[in-house]
Amino acid sequence: MTTPDDERPATPTSAPSSPLAGALEELRTRLDATRLPLETPGAAVARQDAAQAVEQLDDYVLPRLRARGAPLLVVVGGSTGAGKSTLVNSLLGEEVSTPGVLRPTTRSPVLAHHPLDGRWFSTDRILPGLARVTADDPATGDTRRALRLVSTSALPQGLALLDAPDIDSVEVANRELAAQLLAAADLWLFVTTAARYADAVPWDLLATAAGRRAQVALVVDRVDPGAEAVVADLRRMMDGHGLTAAPLFAVPESTQVDGLLPEHVVGQIAAYLSDLGADPAARDAVVGATLDGVVDDLVRRSTHLADAADAQVEADARLRAVCDRYADDAVERVAAATSDGTLLRGEVLARWQDFVGTGEFFRSIEKRVGRARDAVVGFFRGRPAQAPHVEEAIAHGLEAVILDAIDEAAERTYAAWRGDPAGAALLDGLDLSRGSSAMRTGVAEQIRAWQGDVLDLVREQGEDKRGTARALSFGLNGLGVSLMVLVFASTGGLTGIEVGIAGGTAVVAQKLLEAVFGDEAVRRLTATAREHLEQRVRTMLDDEAGRYTSQLDATGAAQAGGAALLAAARGVEHAARGERFGGAARTAAPSSDGTQLRGAVRWRAGGGQASAPGVGAKVPDVPDDDKPGFWRRLFGRGARGPAGGTTPRDRNGEPRDDA
Repeated sequence: MTTPDDERPATPTSAPSSPLAGALEELRTRLDATRLPLETPGAAVARQDAAQAVEQLDDYVLPRLRARGAPLLVVVGGSTGAGKSTLVNSLLGEEVSTPGVLRPTTRSPVLAHHPLDGRWFSTDRILPGLARVTADDPATGDTRRALRLVSTSALPQGLALLDAPDIDSVEVANRELAAQLLAAADLWLFVTTAARYADAVPWDLLATAAGRRAQVALVVDRVDPGAEAVVADLRRMMDGHGLTAAPLFAVPESTQVDGLLPEHVVGQIAAYLSDLGADPAARDAVVGATLDGVVDDLVRRSTHLADAADAQVEADARLRAVCDRYADDAVERVAAATSDGTLLRGEVLARWQDFVGTGEFFRSIEKRVGRARDAVVGFFRGRPAQAPHVEEAIAHGLEAVILDAIDEAAERTYAAWRGDPAGAALLDGLDLSRGSSAMRTGVAEQIRAWQGDVLDLVREQGEDKRGTARALSFGLNGLGVSLMVLVFASTGGLTGIEVGIAGGTAVVAQKLLEAVFGDEAVRRLTATAREHLEQRVRTMLDDEAGRYTSQLDATGAAQAGGAALLAAARGVEHAARGERFGGAARTAAPSSDGTQLRGAVRWRAGGGQASAPGVGAKVPDVPDDDKPGFWRRLFGRGARGPAGGTTPRDRNGEPRDDA
């Protein structure tokens, strides 16, 4: 590409920063920081919407705000085989974009611009994520994510045409790129065909465009003679989808010459675009209308995304509450099993009876309670070897109770998370339905540590009472075992003979401890020992619940609230009130050099005759002062034929009074 010596390229200039630009920068930061890791309802769509919003801010909104005088970018989009590339080539009178069903799956999107506008597009001012290639660059490697720049004097200065990939391409990357390019357009020139104008995919995109009030013009290609009903039906669909103001052009089925459509076939479109390129005020109006619509849409989308972020926090709290609830239940279950006498059965009871002796011993203790302290010393001197057996039996019984509670808590938590989409996605590949293998060793260690706590309590209590140190030196383990038994010996929940067994066991343990420490100290020791056990059980259950909550911690969902994003959206909304296009200072834009796209002159010479058979009607001769101006051509104001428009509307949908 070469530029004549007497043609100096225009130097892009940036508009000064504004409150709206600053607010949009903040919104972009908040959108980029928004994480929606949990599978809450609508999260997948919200994640995609957030990414697209950031992309649109980077590709179009912020660059356009900084450079309002940049050329108007018209993106030509549509379905596979609609004739987009052929239309672009026919308007320019030269092949700048290779047509065919394989394009652009094998080539990059093409942006045609006037030679003096090259600098606006050679930098990353817009679409910064796309590399730039020119006609002089070798076509090597995968250039589908590159923007191929073509300089041509056939375009008016201030107007650029971008031939986008197919919106329904078989390749996902191409469909995504097509949507990205359309989102970066000042004006959509959307091409469909008489055979496929009702397809769902195009209308999904067009509905999106209407929702954010994007400026759109439609072209229905390959219209056969007598197909007035097709064009009329398309106009009806446009009205039903909120595109009442969008102009509609009909291109008849025609024989191509050297790959180009005849001039008279594309003349009306050429005149429309040439008029747009020739009028800086008109271009600025299109840009302003598009920006207003996009900004309003970003505020709306960001508000919904803030709600989605709040839903993440709620889901995080809900899943954590499940872990806490079942851990609490497990702690209560262990507390019940270790306070109602349940443990004082089987091996524990047998070992304890071996330790304290026969029933005669029970009776002798009752008779000699006044002299029990000396009796306890003698008793424990004679039976020191039996205490470890009781401790071991208690440890085994307690371990079974705790492990069973841990497994049940894990199973219930797993089932609850599996039934919640947000939790189910976090469980993939993880086996958390039972207690961890490491916990089985950990439980035994915690029980031994608790038994050590009990012995420490007994030792500390003994050191506080003068005259008992010698007795404790002989009976520390025995007194510790007695305290453990007393912790487990409440008779609540037991019946029949079990009451007698547990009650008798408790009497012995309590009498022995009271004989040494007194009844008040024994009550305090029992409560403290029980608290220590509960704390250790709670620690074990919390560690097990941590296998679940660590998955939530890794997502960061608890910090994903939407308050900051909502505040940023409100900031944009407030700033936009003072920077609407109608109240903003107009940026100076270069006037056109009078260049007309191919076919425009011929179409005007024919009096604006629509050339598709049976489509439209010749515009009647009227005085120059009454001839349709730009807004009538853009929005189709006036009597509408099948290819015409309707009364133009303002941004609120009310009839405009400036046309």
